[in-house]
Amino acid sequence: MSHTFPITRANFLVGILEIEGLILLFLAIPTSFRAQDVEGTPAAFDSKAFAALPMEGSYAFEKELAAGSWRVRRDYNARGTLEEVAISDGWTLLVQSEAGAFLQQSAQDLRDYLGTAMHTQVGLERKGMLADWEAQKRVIVAGTREQLPDCGSSLKGAKDYQIIVSHERVAVCGFDELGAMYGLYNLEERFDLREGPFLPKNLNTVRHSLYRARMTLSGLGWMEWPDRYLATLPRYGFDSIYESIYANPNGVPAPSPYYDMCKRQNPERLHDLIRRAGRYGIKVYCPILYYYKGDPQDAARLRGLVRDIVTEFPEIRGYVLLTEGFDAETAPWDYKGDIHEWIIKWAKAVDIVAEECHRLNPTIEVLPWDYNIDFDPSQVRLKTFVIDQLPHGTIPLLTFENGKSFSLDQEQGYLKDYSISQVGPAEVAAAQIAEAKKRGFSGVYAKADTWASWQFGTFPYLPFPYQWYARYQALEKSGIDGVMESWTYGFKPNFVAEMRAWYSWSDAPPLEDLLRVIARRDFGPGSEDLVLNAWKHFSTAIQFDPDTGPSAGSNNAVAHPLFFEPPEPRTFTAEHGQWEQKLWFAQSRVNPYWPYVFGVPFDGFLLYPDFSNQSNVAEDYAKPFSLKVFIKYLSAAADEMEKGLVPYRHAALNAPPSKQRYAFREVLLAEQVERMMQSNRAVLEFEDLRFTLSKTVNLSEKQRLLDRMAAILMNEILRTQASLETARRDSRLGYEWETDYVYSPYTIEQKLQLLRKTLSEQVPRYREQHGLQ
Repeated sequence: MSHTFPITRANFLVGILEIEGLILLFLAIPTSFRAQDVEGTPAAFDSKAFAALPMEGSYAFEKELAAGSWRVRRDYNARGTLEEVAISDGWTLLVQSEAGAFLQQSAQDLRDYLGTAMHTQVGLERKGMLADWEAQKRVIVAGTREQLPDCGSSLKGAKDYQIIVSHERVAVCGFDELGAMYGLYNLEERFDLREGPFLPKNLNTVRHSLYRARMTLSGLGWMEWPDRYLATLPRYGFDSIYESIYANPNGVPAPSPYYDMCKRQNPERLHDLIRRAGRYGIKVYCPILYYYKGDPQDAARLRGLVRDIVTEFPEIRGYVLLTEGFDAETAPWDYKGDIHEWIIKWAKAVDIVAEECHRLNPTIEVLPWDYNIDFDPSQVRLKTFVIDQLPHGTIPLLTFENGKSFSLDQEQGYLKDYSISQVGPAEVAAAQIAEAKKRGFSGVYAKADTWASWQFGTFPYLPFPYQWYARYQALEKSGIDGVMESWTYGFKPNFVAEMRAWYSWSDAPPLEDLLRVIARRDFGPGSEDLVLNAWKHFSTAIQFDPDTGPSAGSNNAVAHPLFFEPPEPRTFTAEHGQWEQKLWFAQSRVNPYWPYVFGVPFDGFLLYPDFSNQSNVAEDYAKPFSLKVFIKYLSAAADEMEKGLVPYRHAALNAPPSKQRYAFREVLLAEQVERMMQSNRAVLEFEDLRFTLSKTVNLSEKQRLLDRMAAILMNEILRTQASLETARRDSRLGYEWETDYVYSPYTIEQKLQLLRKTLSEQVPRYREQHGLQ
């Protein structure tokens, strides 16, 4: 069944006359939208933003993050009030001379930050004792509760800290040196929000860490952790990184099939990373990969592998045993028998790892992660069975949101992969948490996205702060003890991750207050209501989005072509040779007809038509929802994004000159999210119309379908041009480190060429062949 919108022939003719001028204009002046530059329209905003922002080459963001400099947010009009203490030139930072490397490093970091970002020059002094800290003046003193007498008595555990501000003195007291370190970084955040080196005179805050571990992955690439990038992580509250993923730490090959295509670890490189990360208080987690067969000889080999790794890398904090490489003979999806048998054998392998790790170091964390065991909402009993098989010496690592059920117009679905449209926990995750606590495990960790998600995995972050905050609350309420907060997209600095850092400790400011200060800082005074209004609409919009996985629609739609005819092949094909084409190209993960997108032919990040017209791939894509309902909610999400973009654009246009470039980039990123939704809708509707056209005999109905397809093509050309110019100015867009660029400006240009050819040649040729106007 076709799902179209009414369009008359007369309206279409008017539209084509108008649109041809725009297409010609784009060819002549690609960054101008003067034909639509009516004040307040998206095109008017884009023309100003594109003119103001410089072009970026691919991977430019990597160079910026490797440099690791602060944004200079000092507001020279800001003055301290009578209720504030001003840190000024001549103040001194005091730490104990025997303090550890990461506390010393954070003190130096704060000094550099004040000099660079706040233009305030302070000294750094290391003293043998800090017992007289209360007698010091014009100082920021940082130490542990043992080093600072009469301070920190209410601190309870690692990473807790207290900040006390009094006349001419700031004290940062940690439960341990990690706590003191994070307290110093919190001062940076407070100065950043205030846009000046000012603190409330009566500030006395005790902040308890909510998580034993907060780990992230690199947002740059495999084993890419330059020092200044590492130094950024504790500023955002991270204490751990996860590295190698599909490679054993000691370089021992991972099991086949596809792990043998991944890079192998160089042990010396990992040793270097562990040393460098330690300077910033960052611990390292790694995987162990092994297919356990269950016989005594195989158990001995696994024990030997674990001993070798733990002996060579005594500093590694913990090991993640993920069911993608650490498995019981086969991957769980390939197991032919009763999956309960597989789970029992896998849990035995987990037990072997835990025994060997703890024999050498009882503090090592062993984190079994059952990701690939079915997380459908109906599989609660199966997932709790997993928890029941795990040895007590381990810490279950579960997936927080995957499998969460939801309904759209009485049609039932669930999250297919990491997503933020539903807060979580999923039904299976909630049951696993309860079972783990019932069994008395020492903790429960979760993989939970907190600033970006595979739902839009080619974005550095997603501007849905109210929805993210709901997840933070759900994690806290669920009693999660540790979190892995990113997977393939990794970490890149952004305001949502900044917000997350605040809510990883107790005594954080109310959400509305924090967001209001961030809005003022980033968009300028007077724009707070506009920006918060936008963020509320964005946070509502994502709840409508039915696309819940690493799909073509959510990751590649702005670069996804609309196929009317089978395209000419762009790489080697095997249609007439001896090879089975689908199997051949499944090995390369390249579609010969559109090789610009990672994924095996006809799936992954490309929705490729069935040109034999035996099946409607648009309907298949939308399952378990009907295509009509899927498009309805996708449209609702895009419409809600646009409601938020109206005040967002207004706020950016009104931003002071010093803030406008940053504000423009923020708006363009949100526009790209909206375009992803709109292009997703266009791809699905266009393919549905193409399929319906192939089954239609009636000429007037063919005419109607073609008119609608031409209108979609025209709109998509305009949208794609804007997407191209946005991607040219933000090299973060389209990138995720597992596959590098899922889309780049070049691939968007290829899409534009095909769109124009389809509109100007293919559709007219079809009309002529079938006697249509």
